[in-house]
Amino acid sequence: MHHAKAIKYGFVSLTLVLSVLLGSRLTAQAQEPDKAPRKTEAPAKKVPRGGRDPFAQYKGVPLAAAKKAIAGLPVLPPSLQERIDRYKAQKQAAMSAHVPAPKPTTALLLSEIQVMGITRTPRGYAAIVEATPIKLSYVIYPGEQLYDGQLVAIEDTRLVFRRDLLWTDGRHDRTVEMKALRQQSSAEALAAVKIAPVAKEGAESEKKSEDKPSPPDKP
Repeated sequence: MHHAKAIKYGFVSLTLVLSVLLGSRLTAQAQEPDKAPRKTEAPAKKVPRGGRDPFAQYKGVPLAAAKKAIAGLPVLPPSLQERIDRYKAQKQAAMSAHVPAPKPTTALLLSEIQVMGITRTPRGYAAIVEATPIKLSYVIYPGEQLYDGQLVAIEDTRLVFRRDLLWTDGRHDRTVEMKALRQQSSAEALAAVKIAPVAKEGAESEKKSEDKPSPPDKP
């Protein structure tokens, strides 16, 4: 019996010792810091109201656009009525000073004229142009000035102009601009064909009347 009690007490003591050791091990593991790497999410970047991220690399304006912005814009011409009023004032001042007055074409833009015909005169080649806004025709010669250019030369089927362009930054550019002779429409060509025979018949009838002897005067 003593031997059985000793075994029983020994088993109970061993159980208690194992329980104490297991509890202390669990406590130590709970107190150790977690060494495994944790995934951390990057904080979201705050984008300002302007739409540009202050931490992103700045992308400036392209060089071509920057040069264009620096170069300025072309100066717009005044309205047609303002140009006509200016021409009238210049004409009145020229008449008062007894000097030749400028021609009406000095108030017209190159884009406002249409080449109606080219002819040869004692002064040389001349061009007949029409001012499309006011439907009036003028005869111009090489060297004559327009509001934004000058007639340089008259060729067989076109006019050569030198165009002056003024920019807001003060630059003054000159370019060459061509204006071709206006082609007749089918209706205009048909009208010209109809008019030509009538004019020819009228000239022949006048010639016959001149050749016919006139009756003698009565005494």
